[in-house]
Amino acid sequence: MPPGSDDAPQDVELARLREPAPRERADAARNRARILDVAARLFARHGVATVSMDQIAGEAGVGKGTLFRRFGDKAGLASALLNAREEDLQGAILGGPPPLGPGAPAGERLVAFVTAYARFLEANLDLVRLSETASPGARYRTGAYRFWRLHVRILLAEARPDLDADYFSHALLAPLAADLRHATGETFTAERVAADVADLARLVLTGRLDG
Repeated sequence: MPPGSDDAPQDVELARLREPAPRERADAARNRARILDVAARLFARHGVATVSMDQIAGEAGVGKGTLFRRFGDKAGLASALLNAREEDLQGAILGGPPPLGPGAPAGERLVAFVTAYARFLEANLDLVRLSETASPGARYRTGAYRFWRLHVRILLAEARPDLDADYFSHALLAPLAADLRHATGETFTAERVAADVADLARLVLTGRLDG
């Protein structure tokens, strides 16, 4: 964003929450990339729940101890895999075309974001669910959740200054919890979820479904 634009303060605040890539030696970076590539392939082929750290270590050609030291556990590995995918969505929010990116009214950006995130969640459900349920309250401690929530809070504060944006930012993200989506997957299609969370955002913004 050009300095001085209306969206610049928001973008600066959000950019501070983006997790910087760890600085590491070239060989360590190659090993990390290989491990993540192997994990992504195994997860896609067999499902996140059924793949073990032993399988990932064996396929990647590293010791299991190395894997655990590097990522902690399978939830940590899932979070590392998600980082690059989350960064794509965060980049679109910070610098992509409107209405998801800067340049559209706050209300339109909010509807665009919850719709985009519903689709992101659908595409990465198993990984997001693992990272969000690794321990009680894990969802709310991730850097990604803090980013999404800050984005929603800022947009709500601009579009509806009469509302408690601190609370409603959590409330609008609550239907997009991975565990809820997993539990209701056979009841609600992905298209229905994306449409309904957009309607929920419109209701909060205007009290009407037609915006």
